[in-house]
Amino acid sequence: MNILQVENLSKAYGEKVLFSNISFGINKGQKIALIARNGTGKTSLMNIIGGLDSADSGKITFRRDLRVAYLPQNPKFNEELSILDAIFHTDNEFMRALHDYEQSLEQVKQENSPEAIARLNACTAQMDSLNAWQYETQAREILSQFAINDLSQIVKSLSGGQRKKVALASALIGEPELLLLDEPTNHLDFEMIEWLENYLSNESLSILLVTHDRYFLDNVCDTILEMEHNSIYPFRGNYSYYLEKKVERDQMEEMSKEKALNLYRTELEWIRRMPKARGTKSKARVDAFDDLKEKALQRSDSSELKFAIESTRLGGNIVEINNIHKSFGDFKVIEDFSHVFKKGEKAGVVGLNGTGKSTLLNLIAGRMQPDRGKIIRGQTVVMSYYAQEGLQPKEDKRVVDIVKDVAEEIRFEKRSISATQFLYKFDFSYEVQNAYFSSLSGGEKRRLFLLLELIKNPNFILLDEPTNDLDIHTLQVLEEFLLDFEGCVLVVSHDRFLLDKVCDHVFVFEGNGKVKDFYGNYTTYYRHKIQEQKKKQRENKELKSVQKAVSDKEKPVSNKPTFKQLKEFETLEKEINALEIEKKEVLKILNSGELPLDKLQTYSLRYGEIETRIDEKTLRWMELSEIIQK
Repeated sequence: MNILQVENLSKAYGEKVLFSNISFGINKGQKIALIARNGTGKTSLMNIIGGLDSADSGKITFRRDLRVAYLPQNPKFNEELSILDAIFHTDNEFMRALHDYEQSLEQVKQENSPEAIARLNACTAQMDSLNAWQYETQAREILSQFAINDLSQIVKSLSGGQRKKVALASALIGEPELLLLDEPTNHLDFEMIEWLENYLSNESLSILLVTHDRYFLDNVCDTILEMEHNSIYPFRGNYSYYLEKKVERDQMEEMSKEKALNLYRTELEWIRRMPKARGTKSKARVDAFDDLKEKALQRSDSSELKFAIESTRLGGNIVEINNIHKSFGDFKVIEDFSHVFKKGEKAGVVGLNGTGKSTLLNLIAGRMQPDRGKIIRGQTVVMSYYAQEGLQPKEDKRVVDIVKDVAEEIRFEKRSISATQFLYKFDFSYEVQNAYFSSLSGGEKRRLFLLLELIKNPNFILLDEPTNDLDIHTLQVLEEFLLDFEGCVLVVSHDRFLLDKVCDHVFVFEGNGKVKDFYGNYTTYYRHKIQEQKKKQRENKELKSVQKAVSDKEKPVSNKPTFKQLKEFETLEKEINALEIEKKEVLKILNSGELPLDKLQTYSLRYGEIETRIDEKTLRWMELSEIIQK
C-alpha cells in the first residue's frame, strides 16, 4: 500500500539546481535510505517532505490520516520549554494524557501535597479510560534508553547531543506510521545506535532516512534512493546491494560516455569542416552535436576526489603519555593512563557519551593540561585537530577567501596550486567557492574544515567525530587517505565501519577514569564485550542459584502464618458470607413459584454455581484456619 507519493518535485537556490522533476513513492513497511553527495539537496528534500520547506514545483501526497514524525538534522525547540513539554507536544489524545500523567508525577515528587496527589489520581484515571499504558511503557523504554531522566530540565540547558536525543525520543514515542530521519545516529553512542537499529528493524513502520552510517544502512534499509545528476535512481536492496549495482551502473555510464566522446570527436571534425553556407541544411545535426558535447564532456560525479598531502617527516619520538590523570570536580575522566605512539599507528577511541573521549584528544593536542602526569610531544610532530565543533570562522567570508587566509598556494601532489584549483579538486565548484560560508550545507562545511586541516601537512591527525554530516563518497575517500597515511591517526567516532576499516586497536573509555587498550578493530572488541557480558550473566545467575539454595537450606521453618495468609483468611470469611446471602436470595426466588421456565433454568444454574464456590472457599478457609490456630 502506497502511503506517500512524490511527483515531479524540483528545488533550486538561485542558479544552483538541487533536483529536478524527481518522483518516487513509499509503501507501508518500506525502509528507504536517501544517498547523495553533500550539497545535492538531501536535507532540502527531507525538509520539504517534513513540511519545513516548500518545493519550487511538483507535489507530495500523503495517505489520509497518516501519522508522520520528522527528525531534522539540527532539531529546533522553544528554548524555554521543559523536556517533558518538548517531547509530548503532539495533538494525539494518548500523548496529551501521557504528558499530564508524567507532569503530575513530577509534581508529586517535588511537592507531595494533597492537591498534587489528587491531580495524579485524576491523570491515572484518564490513562485508564484511554487504555494508554502501552504508550507509557514504550515511552519509559525509549527515555531510559536515551538516558533522559530529568523531564523538568529546560531545553536551553541541553547540549547538541542531548537535543538530538530529545527530538528522536519525541519522534519515536508518538508511534508514527512514517518516520523521516535526517542523520539519526549523529551524537548517539554505539549502544544507542544498536538499540535504534533493532527498534527500527523490528517495527512495521515505514522509514525514509538520510545517514552516513553504512552498517546502519545495511541492517535497517531495504531500498536505496541515490540522488545524482539532479535525479533519483532506485536500488531495491540494502547498502551492500547498492554498492554492487552502483559499480555496474558506473561502468555502463563510462562505456556510454566513451562512445559519446568518440562520436563527439568525429562530429567535431565535421563541424569544423562544414561550410557556413550549408549550416541551415544541417541544423538538426548541429543541435544533436550540442547535446552530444554536453554528455561527452560532462564531469563525472565519481571523479578524482582524493585527499593527498605531503606530510612532514616524523622522527622517532612522537607522542608519549605518562601516567596522566584528569578530573572535572568529582567527575573522574582519566586515571593513570599511559601510552607511547609509534609511527603509522592508527587507533580509535570508543565509549559511552560523556565518558571523556574528546578530553583525551584535547589533552594530546595541548588544549588542556592533565592534573597529573606528562604528555611529551616529539619535536618533529605536526598535529592537525579536526574538532567536533567544526570550523568556526570569526566572520562570514567567501569560501575561497577562507582558504586564502590559510595559504594562497597549496603544495598538492608535489606541486603548488592555487586555492581555487585546490578547492575545485575537492568538489567545490567555482560557484560554491564564491558563495559565503554560511550558505554551505553541513557536509560542505565539514569537508572545508577537513581540507584546511590537511593544508598544514600534518604527520599526526586527531579526528573527533569526522563522519558527522559528511556524505558516504567523501567518507570512502577519507578512509582510503587514512589507510595510506604514513603518520599517526587517533579518531573518536561512532562510525563502526570507519573504525573497522582504519584502526588497528581501540582505546575503550569504561567510565570512572578507566581507559582500556584493546588490540583489534571495533567489531572484534564488540564481540569480545558481548561474550564477557554473557559470561558475567551466567556467573551471576549461577551464584544467585547457589546463594538461594544455601539460604533455603539454612532458613528456619516457621509455623507462624504469613501476612498474606492472614489477609486471605479475612477475605474468605467476607466472600463466604456474601455468597450465603446470595444463596438465600436465589433460593427465595426459586421457591416463589412465579418464574417462567427460562428464568427458572437460569436461577437453578446460578444456585449450583454458588454452592460450588461456597464449598471451595470453605475448604480453603478450613486449611488456613488450622495454620492460624497453631
